[in-house]
Amino acid sequence: MQVALVTVGDELLAGDTVNTNASWLAGRLTARGVAVERVTTVPDRVDDIAGVVREYRDAYDAVLVTGGVGPTHDDVTMDGVAAAVGVDLAANDEALAYLTEQGGYAADDLTEGTTHLPAGARVIHNEVGVAPGCVIESVYVFPGVPPEMQAMFESVADEFAGDEPHTATVETSEPESRLLDRLAEVRQRYDVAVGSYPGENVRVKFTSTDETLVREAADWFRERVEVSESTPTTED
Repeated sequence: MQVALVTVGDELLAGDTVNTNASWLAGRLTARGVAVERVTTVPDRVDDIAGVVREYRDAYDAVLVTGGVGPTHDDVTMDGVAAAVGVDLAANDEALAYLTEQGGYAADDLTEGTTHLPAGARVIHNEVGVAPGCVIESVYVFPGVPPEMQAMFESVADEFAGDEPHTATVETSEPESRLLDRLAEVRQRYDVAVGSYPGENVRVKFTSTDETLVREAADWFRERVEVSESTPTTED
C-alpha cells in the first residue's frame, strides 16, 4: 500500500508550527507496512489543497490530509477536498447527532465548519475535540490538532496495512565518506533498503519485509566496519 500525506496550514509554511503530524503519521504508517511516498505541505487555500489532493488521489492508494479542519475562517480543507473529488459540502446528520448527543453541544452553537462535510463522505468522529474528520473515496481528512488527529487515525488505522517491515541498525565510528564502497556492496549483495544517517556516529539502517535478509545484510556490514560500542541490533 502506497500513500501520500498532505499537511495544511500557513503556520507550517511560515515555521510558526513544527510539522509533527507528518512525522507521527509517517512513523505509524511505516510501522504498519505502508509506504509513504510523498509528504507535502500546502497553504490554507482551497485551490492549492484541491490540486494536490486530486493529483495524489490518482497516484496513490490513499491520501491522508491533516490540518485546516474546524470552525474558523482559515479552515478550508474540507472545501478543498470536496473540490478535489467533485462534490459539494453538505450538512452531515451523523456528525451533528454525535456532537449534540455525545459531545453535549447545542446545535445552534455549531458552525458549518463542524457539521458540513463533502457530500457522501463517511464521518470520523472526534472523541477529543469538536471538528469531525471524514473519508471520501481514498482521501482521509483529520484535524491538525495533534491529539485529535492521532485519536482519529487510530480509529481507522486497520484500514492501512502492508507487509510487516523488519529493520536492523549498525552504528559505526567511521565517517560516512569512508563507507561508500561497503554501502554500495551491501546494496548489491542484499535486496534490502539501506539508509545512512550521520551524526556523532554513522547509523546505517537496513529494512525489508524479509527478516532473515535484513539480519544477513546487517551482519555482513557489521563485520566490515568499525562498530561503535553502543551499536543497536535488530529492531522489529
